[in-house]
Amino acid sequence: MSTALRIAYGTFGRVALLDMDRSLVRHAHPHCHVLLKAEGEDTAFAVGDRFIPLTDSQAVLVNAWEPHAYVHDPLRARTTILALYIEPMWLQAIRPNWAASGGPGFFDQPAGEVTPRIRDLGMNLATVMVSDPAGRSAQEELLSDLMISVIERFTPWRTISASLALRADLQAFDWRVRRAVDLIRSAPSTRICVDTLARESGLSRAHFYRLFQRTAQVSPHVYLNVVRMELAVKAVVDSSDSLAVVSDTLGFSAPAHFARFFREHAGVKPSEFRVVSRMGLA
Repeated sequence: MSTALRIAYGTFGRVALLDMDRSLVRHAHPHCHVLLKAEGEDTAFAVGDRFIPLTDSQAVLVNAWEPHAYVHDPLRARTTILALYIEPMWLQAIRPNWAASGGPGFFDQPAGEVTPRIRDLGMNLATVMVSDPAGRSAQEELLSDLMISVIERFTPWRTISASLALRADLQAFDWRVRRAVDLIRSAPSTRICVDTLARESGLSRAHFYRLFQRTAQVSPHVYLNVVRMELAVKAVVDSSDSLAVVSDTLGFSAPAHFARFFREHAGVKPSEFRVVSRMGLA
């Protein structure tokens, strides 16, 4: 079973040090997503329609809202992965045009060769997370240096323009897709079907599905799961509600279904995620 060794959570988003021995379902995040191998066997991710190895010398780079999945080879041993889920507004405070990390095309390739500096910063961050879970200042400083190094190496950040940042803004959505997104966000606990979303948008099911996929970069089903997962993470970390209450609030028919959904997207059960993410707050 996969294990969360440490999880740091804050305005920067979250950073997870995960000891992985099982695959994850195809999913997405509203974050700039960087994956670095810390220890163990080489492994791989499916990013879009490409199979991308994760090795000591290669990072996996996933744009916000880009569908991807972790692909674990059951014949191989575990892999410890440093997974970064970085909020675009936190990056914007470093450089204004880095708000574009919340949209498509920020990374022009799903993989990149790791420099010695990126490798050292990643390992230092993982080490501090393990040895000093409460050292949030040191963790965030290392994370900032790491993300600057990653973005400067793997993105055309000097030429990213306001037009790309605009593409990251939900206001740029087609108004019919915007209506569907508003419906999803207003009632994430409701298992809204595609037919209902299409009807509310005034489109046929097939036309709506194509328009949503083209505009949002993901299917309506994946988008709903992203919204529910981000709400789940926030509730698991920040609230004092029992996991049964969180499950019910998010519309799951049983806590076991919620636990399976969470594990399939995050790699670990929500109970473990809650304990590990609060280590530095005790």
